[in-house]
Amino acid sequence: MDLDGTISDSSAGVFASFRHALAELGRPWPDDRPLDWIIGPPLRDSFQAVLGDERGAARALEHYRSHYSAGALFDNTLYPGMPEAIAAIAAEGFRLYVATSKLTAFAERIVAKFGLADRFAGVYGSSEDGRLETKSAVVADCLAREPIARASCVMVGDRKHDAIGADANGLPCIGVTWGYGSADELRAAGAVLLCATPAALPAAVGQVVGR
Repeated sequence: MDLDGTISDSSAGVFASFRHALAELGRPWPDDRPLDWIIGPPLRDSFQAVLGDERGAARALEHYRSHYSAGALFDNTLYPGMPEAIAAIAAEGFRLYVATSKLTAFAERIVAKFGLADRFAGVYGSSEDGRLETKSAVVADCLAREPIARASCVMVGDRKHDAIGADANGLPCIGVTWGYGSADELRAAGAVLLCATPAALPAAVGQVVGR
């Protein structure tokens, strides 16, 4: 299950840290320009898209992580109904894992802050060294390290990167439309089912895995 845009709305902290990083490099991002597009893909790619070079993106990522770790990661709110949806899915006997492009250490702190740590059998995210950054790589890492039967496994996420990452690992993806990706984006990326509300998610999971 994805974190940003699926379990919680992290936009305030993410956007603030992104702007901080660019300002530190003398490339401030105007307040009136949208930033929704940076939630989903690896942040290194987003910084490179703005700055145009790998070295600048690496420096920006350092500034971002410093600002985010200092407290911006907690400028974050659960989507209404998600704790109940997560509890209902777990009650059906599913093991739940977080698979996010956010650094694993950040994701673990956020999940714990929301009181959801005991609901997830593991939290998987990107690595500081850049070895794991794409959703495909993060999902692959989770599958390699956990006793997961792929036939009864599904990815849940709000962006095309979740559907692409799932497909790269032979998994179906449920696209949720309360996050940052549109229904059209999710369909085009191969999501097998769209879910409009957290309350509908447990039934959607059961439908996709045949329970």
